[in-house]
Amino acid sequence: MIEVYIDGASAGDPGASGAGIYIKNNGKVESFSIPLGTMNNHEAEFHSLIKSLEICIDHGFSIVSVRSDSTTVVDAVEKEFSRNVKHRDLLTQALSLASQFELFFIKWIPSKENKQADQLAKQAIRLNL
Repeated sequence: MIEVYIDGASAGDPGASGAGIYIKNNGKVESFSIPLGTMNNHEAEFHSLIKSLEICIDHGFSIVSVRSDSTTVVDAVEKEFSRNVKHRDLLTQALSLASQFELFFIKWIPSKENKQADQLAKQAIRLNL
């Protein structure tokens, strides 16, 4: 099983944003800092999920476990619903990508367990400038 740690960050509301993705694959580690342009933090969190799933699909992974410290994203994916209209299209994209895996899991983790992804997201913010 592939472990994927994700985080989105924004320098403002909205502001320059980035996605941090940290993938553990049988002892190998891959890290990604992806600039996202201007958006708010919740949108950046959804985009980090979408980007991570695209990367996993490109790598041909079939069993993926995503870990995020965003209750907004984890709850929306688990319920397959978001109250926020702005997040619904992002959620639909994420669910469509997730359906391409043999098995897909998402789990909330505390921020202290997501430090690598957080640092990568903050690095990605600076790549926007």
